[in-house]
Amino acid sequence: MAHDIHIIGGGLAGSEAAWQLARKGFKVRLSEMRGTGSSSPAHQTDGLAELVCSNSFRSDDSDKNAVGLLHHEMREFESLIMRAADAARVPAGSALAVDREVFSGLVERALGELPNLEIVRERVDTLPATGLTIVATGPLTDPALAQSIAGATGADALAFFDAIAPIVYRDSIDMDVCWMASRWDKGSGPDGDGKDYINCPMTREQYAAFHQGLLDGEKTEFREWEASTPYFEACMPIEVAASRGLETLRFGPMKPVGLDNPHWATPEHPNGRWPYAVVQLRQDNALGTLWNIVGFQTKLKHAEQVRLFRTIPGLENAEFARLGGLHRNTFLNSPTLLDRQLRLKSAPHIRFAGQMTGCEGYVESASVGLMAGLMSAAELSGEPWTPLPRTTALGALLAHITGDAEAASYQPMNVNFGLFPPPSTDTRKKQRKEAYTARAKADLAGWRAAVG
Repeated sequence: MAHDIHIIGGGLAGSEAAWQLARKGFKVRLSEMRGTGSSSPAHQTDGLAELVCSNSFRSDDSDKNAVGLLHHEMREFESLIMRAADAARVPAGSALAVDREVFSGLVERALGELPNLEIVRERVDTLPATGLTIVATGPLTDPALAQSIAGATGADALAFFDAIAPIVYRDSIDMDVCWMASRWDKGSGPDGDGKDYINCPMTREQYAAFHQGLLDGEKTEFREWEASTPYFEACMPIEVAASRGLETLRFGPMKPVGLDNPHWATPEHPNGRWPYAVVQLRQDNALGTLWNIVGFQTKLKHAEQVRLFRTIPGLENAEFARLGGLHRNTFLNSPTLLDRQLRLKSAPHIRFAGQMTGCEGYVESASVGLMAGLMSAAELSGEPWTPLPRTTALGALLAHITGDAEAASYQPMNVNFGLFPPPSTDTRKKQRKEAYTARAKADLAGWRAAVG
């Protein structure tokens, strides 16, 4: 099929861009290398929009949270990624978490039903010399295409390591030791009971032993050229976080605050029912058979993971559906290389979208794909692109990627209120988030009314 635009990469960003363009009547060729015998170190299936790390899209609160606001804005544009996420939702408190297989299947099915969208299983090794193109190959771009991109940009891609958390079979968890609860019982729960997480309690002594095990455990070795590559702070291996101090994990993924253990109302626990530290597991599929260990991204070797994670109370007999892993992520120095419409300055027929632009997170990646799709649709229609307000989550993230960030120290970034212009009126700290989100919603509504 002759096409108006070629999209390379069928992850979240590429799938969202294809959806936005094809629904507007443009002929789209979507190329995905998985299904040809090629894959990446992190992917396990050939499905479009596969979630390779957590199954969580993070907070869905659009009134007080920047990523929740981004959810809201994407829904305003009838985002396929958000539609599929809502349909594949599993209990996760106030977060939006999904059954990853159902989610991927919904995305692929919706795209496959569009008559003017052609999904082609093929590997693209070089950037097209002509024709409108969106490159959304993600942080694990195949080396041949990555080399072509490096040649076109005239600059080496930056890199960091991203780690994957392990997944445990639910029926291998000892619920006589663990219990179901959300922090302060603030959660959705399957019946609205606020008990969305499985919690594994630790005493001070157990925590200290586990912490030492993380430090001593055998880890994946780096190649010499990889040794200086930095980690992304929001997805740091748990053993790297542990190396920053004995108490670091108790203020991070093993925080016990707000978790009252009903099993500990006994004389042998003189401190009462409050654990010294807690390991939480979050539901990973709709059936509730798989649960991921929250915040336990790791570069421990597989045998070491099994040994150490089975010392966690309640996981002594844990069976793992997936162990943690480590992969190398690459991204562009976008403030230098891309214009305000995500076009490569040296080859403006090419746009980039998704994590390769330096955004971080599932929703952020998909949102940049959404914007690349909208921009390309305007270009194909011969219409001027009206910039999104920088007071919106979409506009703030785009501004960070394409020029607000310091190019010399550019690093991947989740959406956060630090990227937004401050409110024009003085507000109390507790009301500031509401001020950001209320302004964003009003400004986006005004933009949509003006653009039509």
